[in-house]
Amino acid sequence: MGKKEDEKKENKVITTHREARHYYEILESFETGVVLMGCEVKSLREGQASLVGSFARFEGAELWLMNSYIAPYEMGNRENPESKRQRKLLLHKAQLQKTQARTQEKGLVLIPLKLYFNDRGIAKLELGLAKSKKLHDQRSDIKDRQSKRDIDRAIKNRNRK
Repeated sequence: MGKKEDEKKENKVITTHREARHYYEILESFETGVVLMGCEVKSLREGQASLVGSFARFEGAELWLMNSYIAPYEMGNRENPESKRQRKLLLHKAQLQKTQARTQEKGLVLIPLKLYFNDRGIAKLELGLAKSKKLHDQRSDIKDRQSKRDIDRAIKNRNRK
């Protein structure tokens, strides 16, 4: 393969947490590194992962990704790690302290938004500092989306005539 094909292959999204933006209002997002084992990286390259139901939390001064799923590597051996194990997230110390202070505010949580390989082929996680939406906020978002679709549909049909 050529160099351009390698770059396209490496800079790709593995999985996204689509429900996150539905249930949470994302206030801030940032990129974190993830501590992985070799088999997990191979499994990620095959796209075998899910962030549904996962979250991040502090244990002491360290940030951990909880409940994320990475499928066991098919060609692996008995040393394959558990698929839903805790994974350490990597941030600069100042960022960790700032984020920990913000999560101690009322109602703020850390939600993983996207797992991807950067341009250097390193697995990264986009983590969002989020506030839970109330049911009426979710309904108003759905209503806004539907009205936008109706307007776009009307404009498209008007241009056809």
